[in-house]
Amino acid sequence: MVYSLITRRRFQQMDVLEGLNVLITISGKKNKLRLYYLSWLRNKILHNDPDVEKRQGWISVGDLEGCVHYKVVKYERIKFLVIALKSSVEVYAWAPKPYHKFMAFKSFNAVPNKPLSVDLTVEEGQRLKVIYSSVIGFHAIDVDSGTVYDLYLPTYIQGNIRSHAIIILPNTDGMELLVCYEDEGIYIDTYGRITKENVLQWGEMPASVAYLQSNQVMGWGDKAIELRSAETGNLEGVFMHKKAQKLKFLCERNDKVFFASVQSGGSSQIYFMTLRQNMLFNW
Repeated sequence: MVYSLITRRRFQQMDVLEGLNVLITISGKKNKLRLYYLSWLRNKILHNDPDVEKRQGWISVGDLEGCVHYKVVKYERIKFLVIALKSSVEVYAWAPKPYHKFMAFKSFNAVPNKPLSVDLTVEEGQRLKVIYSSVIGFHAIDVDSGTVYDLYLPTYIQGNIRSHAIIILPNTDGMELLVCYEDEGIYIDTYGRITKENVLQWGEMPASVAYLQSNQVMGWGDKAIELRSAETGNLEGVFMHKKAQKLKFLCERNDKVFFASVQSGGSSQIYFMTLRQNMLFNW
């Protein structure tokens, strides 16, 4: 069954946070950040709770407009929301009841190089650093001091680069990263030092790259979907398309990865893959 829940609104990014009873989204003509309550969305299907139906189904996160990208980061009992806007980066933290919403924590205005994607790492359990990408490379912001510095700039590439993903590698105390751009990925630490000689090299230019809970990186190319080890960059699985198409990662839920075709005119199809033992099924 397919149910209509929210109409006449374009969505750029969304994540389900079941423990907080919210769906977080970038949506609308002004790319605002909104939280929709899952109980309200569920009641639009079941219609079994009049009290929920009377409540407003969503709230805005601050007064933020022009949101480009966000990332929810859990650290111990705190949930941070780091947000890239047109020329700034915002960090919010979840405030439990009675507030039950994300509240402003840190703001970094007029950051150099327009942020395109963003993440947050906690170095050695104590230092917060924002990591963000731009058209010239990857950068970091020390949250305490507000200092901004370059992490990795692939100066050998002429013109703008296309960044795909910032991956904070597990079991490194939040200190090591895999940054993916163009058709490769480089291993660096949070100070910009190269940590591994090997480079993750895709077989073709991916349209989208995502890190999976299995500690693997998936890349969606026009001709094939590649699954590679996040630790080594080695190829661990490949699935060839029946026809060339551009695909975009949406989310990972349980053992399934969901993605969409990117087509002109605004229409698209949703696909999923089931991941088991480094094999790809149910395409």
